[in-house]
Amino acid sequence: MLTINLKHLYFFSEVARLGNVTAAAHAIHLTQPAITQAVANVERYFGSALLHRTRNGVALTAAGKACQLRVERALGQLHDGIAEFGKPLNVQKRTHLLRSLSTAQVEALLAVVEHRNFSAASRARNQSQPAIHRATRDLERLLEISLFEKTSYGIVPTRAAERFARKARLAFAEISQARAEVIAVNGGEAGRTVVGALPLARTFLLPNALLQFSEEFPKHQIEIVEGTYSHLLESLHSGEVDFFIGAMRHAKPGTGIMETRLFEDPLSIIMRSRHPLSKKRRITVQMLSSFPWVAPRTGSPLRNQYNKLFRSAGVQPPLASIECNSISAARALLLESDRIMLLSAHQVYYDLRAGMLKALPPPAGKISRPIGMTWRSGWEPTRTQAVLLDMLKESARQLHAG
Repeated sequence: MLTINLKHLYFFSEVARLGNVTAAAHAIHLTQPAITQAVANVERYFGSALLHRTRNGVALTAAGKACQLRVERALGQLHDGIAEFGKPLNVQKRTHLLRSLSTAQVEALLAVVEHRNFSAASRARNQSQPAIHRATRDLERLLEISLFEKTSYGIVPTRAAERFARKARLAFAEISQARAEVIAVNGGEAGRTVVGALPLARTFLLPNALLQFSEEFPKHQIEIVEGTYSHLLESLHSGEVDFFIGAMRHAKPGTGIMETRLFEDPLSIIMRSRHPLSKKRRITVQMLSSFPWVAPRTGSPLRNQYNKLFRSAGVQPPLASIECNSISAARALLLESDRIMLLSAHQVYYDLRAGMLKALPPPAGKISRPIGMTWRSGWEPTRTQAVLLDMLKESARQLHAG
């Protein structure tokens, strides 16, 4: 939960923009002591002096400059979120609404959108249901728009409320980044990164880079989120994930999303070490089609390569009685049967090294798929996160070279 007052962040941004507390007080129509107290609360929240006095007013410290950039981005997300309600508001009206938002109101809406009803939201936030209800209704009155609608499933957030919640989550992520930036400027270490991981990334690429990163930045928290490509893409849009790594799709991921290719991942025919085909000098597609398979999930890039493996030889792909994208489940199926799988050898590296599984080259020659990194357009990593990205790219380069 966010513990800083959003209004105070707005007041701080105005002081930073105008370089003068008195001028900011006049612009916001508040007293100078009120603005001074608000800035003091912001500095207390970030644990650092953000402004220092000059002859002409105030100026940003180094920590203040780092903080201001993130706060402006956060306020920009909330400003854009207000526009998501579709009301014809001029800039002055949007600004008025922005400086009137309370943290409690936005937090309450986020909780209801995430948990889909008031009772679940109140339990998750450890608040009373009346408090959650009151905060969201106050927000409705402020915005002069309905945030909820009645359906056969009960009262649910409107699409406009969900769109605003997405922007609000991105705003809160920027504020979290601001704290990390301020601590880094003052010589400390903090921050948190949420990394989405598709199968290859979570079994080899990520662990290799994260072990190195955690030695250099032991206080920086890393959370790894697993999921399908579509799930991670949605999490990226909503700010729940900072970036994700895995097999790239042929189709572009859509507006607001950026991606870069890291390397081409060669695929192998994977089977248990005592499989009937493991001693063959040469295997054919026809031989492969006579054994049961663990097939990749329909619609995945790996499934496209699986189908291509057989159809390029004029052979119909075997009927896939088991489809699986779980490496742990696939590993058990391969070790306990004569099933075969088309997979990256990197994903079963330790089983291959231990001699439990065997990797054979595809009969028709090399097959590969592109592995890449995907992030939100406009996402600005902190300096520590930039180091993590460099380490991941270097790990990918070493993986490709090996």
